[in-house]
Amino acid sequence: MAEHINRGPGRVLVAIYGVFALAATARASVQIATKFGDAPLAYSLSALAAAVYIVATVALARDARRVALAACGFELLGVLVVGTLSILDSEAFPDATVWSDYGQGYGYVPLVLPVAGLWWLLRGRRTA
Repeated sequence: MAEHINRGPGRVLVAIYGVFALAATARASVQIATKFGDAPLAYSLSALAAAVYIVATVALARDARRVALAACGFELLGVLVVGTLSILDSEAFPDATVWSDYGQGYGYVPLVLPVAGLWWLLRGRRTA
């Protein structure tokens, strides 16, 4: 029988993802509501990041391994792509997103979190 992903360190992941879901949703909501025209790409990507964090939080909390894997994988891809583009073409990102500069504005947690999530999810699968 498979190990529950929302137990032990999985609970810590749920909590961290929950905090990021809340923070990214609040940030994107304010940005979109008050100054969307200034940086529509950046603010749309912040909203996308918020949605991914919400999906990951719910999937981890509900022990939905496949959805959690997809969310963490998409998040890692997003951090890598947006992080790289924000460095290579900073004019396209006049304001930061959660994933800009590989999550520098959030202490690089957006880069480390999906790696930790994927490790936890895949580790659990191997030991099951």
